[in-house]
Amino acid sequence: MNIIFVLIPIAILFVIIAGVVFFWAIRSEQFEDLDRQGSNILFDEEEHRTKPQDKQSDDQQP
Repeated sequence: MNIIFVLIPIAILFVIIAGVVFFWAIRSEQFEDLDRQGSNILFDEEEHRTKPQDKQSDDQQP
């Protein structure tokens, strides 16, 4: 029975933390554009990727 006196405050603390994180996410506009991230994976643009530099061309220069 004594364990209830420990578990109830821990459960209340978890609910408070979850509420704070949820309201932080709302204020920081985490849920504003849900469709964009889903379509970004389908329409990945190649021009955003950088090309690796060729080490051989760097070695040939004096």
